Amino acid sequence: MLNVNFSVSPVQLTQAYGLDNVVYFPQSGTVEFEPRSANFLSSVGLPHSEVFTSREDVEDPYPADLDAISLGSRFDHYGMPCPAESRSWWMLGYLFTSLVAIDPKSGKVYAFPEGSAGYIELHRDAESLVYALIEFRKLEVDHDNDVDPEELSARFKRVVGAFDPTPFVDEDSQWNLSLEELEHGMW
Repeated sequence: MLNVNFSVSPVQLTQAYGLDNVVYFPQSGTVEFEPRSANFLSSVGLPHSEVFTSREDVEDPYPADLDAISLGSRFDHYGMPCPAESRSWWMLGYLFTSLVAIDPKSGKVYAFPEGSAGYIELHRDAESLVYALIEFRKLEVDHDNDVDPEELSARFKRVVGAFDPTPFVDEDSQWNLSLEELEHGMW
């Protein structure tokens, strides 16, 4: 395992989501996986919540011969077209209604919005995704405490955008759509 210092720590993730809501990925030597991302996913992990549903037991309810992690196999199982370049990407979970996957070679994180045949680059890496999810958890708590939605949206964009501007580049990104719903009182 690489000895890497991350901006997001396991402590921050468990403080935001609780120990029972963190999913770790095992380090795997079976595929080429960008080392920093592999280390992050196995040592810090991903949260599991209503907003971001991490992949759970990848073998159930799928047939034993199905590789439920790789997008190509998963999309084939459901009879859905999968862009050729993304067939080897790994599913991380769902952000709201978008399937979220990582390209194991580059470490970039992509979203496949529901009802779309394509994908959007969502984060530069898994650490950026988790950073945004921790900040979103703070936003949810403050929203529950009646903090102004426009103030919350502006803070989220400012803080997350300073860490990684990628989540807000595409106007149809799940982050932009969710913040728009927040600002318009749809929560």
